[in-house]
Amino acid sequence: MPRHKAQVDSRQNRLAVLAPHKIRPHALQKRHFLFLQGPPGPFFHALATALDAAGHGVSRINLNGGDQHDWPDTIGGRSATCYRAPASRWPLFIDRYMRDHAITDLVLFGDCRPLHMVAHQMARLADIRVHVFEEGYIRPNWLTLERDGVNGHSRLPRDRSSMLAAAQGLPMPPDLPPIGASLGRRTRDTWGYFSHMVLGAALLRYPFYRSHRPGSIALEGIGWVVKQATRNRRQIQTKETLRALEGQDFFLFPLQLSSDYQIRVHSPFSSMRQASDYVLASFAAHAPQGMRLVIKEHPLDFSLFNWRSYVRDRARSLGLGDRLVHLAGGDLATLAQQSRGMVLVNSTSATFGLASGVPVKALGTAIYAMEGITDQQPLGRFWGAPTPPDSATYDAFCRLLHHRCLVRGGLASQSAIAILISNAVERLLAG
Repeated sequence: MPRHKAQVDSRQNRLAVLAPHKIRPHALQKRHFLFLQGPPGPFFHALATALDAAGHGVSRINLNGGDQHDWPDTIGGRSATCYRAPASRWPLFIDRYMRDHAITDLVLFGDCRPLHMVAHQMARLADIRVHVFEEGYIRPNWLTLERDGVNGHSRLPRDRSSMLAAAQGLPMPPDLPPIGASLGRRTRDTWGYFSHMVLGAALLRYPFYRSHRPGSIALEGIGWVVKQATRNRRQIQTKETLRALEGQDFFLFPLQLSSDYQIRVHSPFSSMRQASDYVLASFAAHAPQGMRLVIKEHPLDFSLFNWRSYVRDRARSLGLGDRLVHLAGGDLATLAQQSRGMVLVNSTSATFGLASGVPVKALGTAIYAMEGITDQQPLGRFWGAPTPPDSATYDAFCRLLHHRCLVRGGLASQSAIAILISNAVERLLAG
């Protein structure tokens, strides 16, 4: 029996199988999706395969060796196109490609990469739909998928009254079981992507490509090796620190990646080191005596920068002693719930605190940074009298977020990717 019996009858039936009752009329028309760079791993290739099975055209442009590694074969009889020219030729190339191939939809992961930004702008000039994936605004179990832009470029309302009006009548998301995930899987996918990106550059297959990420990929690779080699020691240090924190009052400062466009584009800081200097100086000047500040590393930070030494040195120079606490690991959701409040630039980890009624202070542009959700005071006053979120406002925000922006699934296991593909196909064809 065919995998989907309805698929042999008509393309309308194929679409009904994928998303019954939710497909808009234009989704029944054949569309052609162009994929640019996705997250490291097989997700974009698998998603394109599902769209091809639904009767739509799919194309791909590889920009480096990592892209080529993650798109291993043809789909629907079409091979990926490898772009090897200088970036200066990209605007006219992508415009002609989209016209020649009758592209109707452009699919990206992240909207701030230089070549993505140009493709986005050229697509809008041609009235081509743009779909942007990003890490989930609410984690785990969700990825972000929005039309036209994400994070600071999102079309979500940014003021409380507009957000409440948009959320009116929307249901709360269902309480669903967690989705399987493995940090090791994400790490292997990332390592595979970037190692092939470096190899492609070394062999001059992509001589003009420049990564959107600052710094050296090779040094990050060395950093990954160092983190693996010191993993046991860091786990022991984390357990000891968590035991010492029991019963203590503390604020939580989760670090982000300096390479993330959330820092580089959507914040006033040039790096997490600069943001940390700002937060720690404010804490030293304004936080109540006896209060601690926990600085938690990002789990995917493979830079060679030693955050443990940084925290120790800043504690000494600011006269804070043991009030500054470094954590290499630990469960972020649990730490958020136990804290007196969270200070962050614009990390989506804020949702761990907000969901538990914990006050949150955001320093950069964030979709959740509005009256009724995050503290609106200057940081100096936050330490002494943090304002918790209004539960009704945050619930309305979550309803709107799930309705417009989130697709269930993940990237850290095969089962998570399968769930993500099913829901992403439905959202893409409905949007």
